[in-house]
Amino acid sequence: MAVPGERKFQILQTLAAMLETPGGEKITTAALAARLDVSEAALYRHFASKAQMFEGLIEFIEQSVFGLINKITSSQQNGLDQSEAIVSLLLGFAQKNPGMTRVLIGDALINENDRLQARINQLHDRLEATLRQCLRMGAADGDIRTDIDSIATANLLLCHVIGRWHQFAKSGFKRLPAETFTQQWALLSAGFTVIS
Repeated sequence: MAVPGERKFQILQTLAAMLETPGGEKITTAALAARLDVSEAALYRHFASKAQMFEGLIEFIEQSVFGLINKITSSQQNGLDQSEAIVSLLLGFAQKNPGMTRVLIGDALINENDRLQARINQLHDRLEATLRQCLRMGAADGDIRTDIDSIATANLLLCHVIGRWHQFAKSGFKRLPAETFTQQWALLSAGFTVIS
């Protein structure tokens, strides 16, 4: 017999795996139940709706990403280094979790409950606010130019990440988000770092 919560996790893992299929067909509870070899009723014992299953994936993403970001911000004191590490983390997370990438860009949420996209938008806003804080710290440290708007710069960095996520998903997961990170970071950061 499965441990409580184990079946729930298995359902979310299977949903994430189904999202890794290039082409991204709409996922139905019937297809999910068939993949798990259970009835649709069995799914609804763990989740009240498919929207609740997607919320479970979004919660997993939030906990994973912000848990790792907290480790970065507590272990690195330099704001510029934190910004670079966070952008690298976001690209790497997508690369390791292709199905989650489709959730992060909202692709998997089309025709689902509007609150799911609103939740992803909130996640993006939190990421941008975190980057903004790191950039402000970098400016206070003297590594980032003080004449640069941290709001615009944080938005630029997040737009770069989201663009790389989109490219990854739309290429059928062939264009890896982190493959040219070092070169692209050098180009991006050249616009806002202090030249020593």
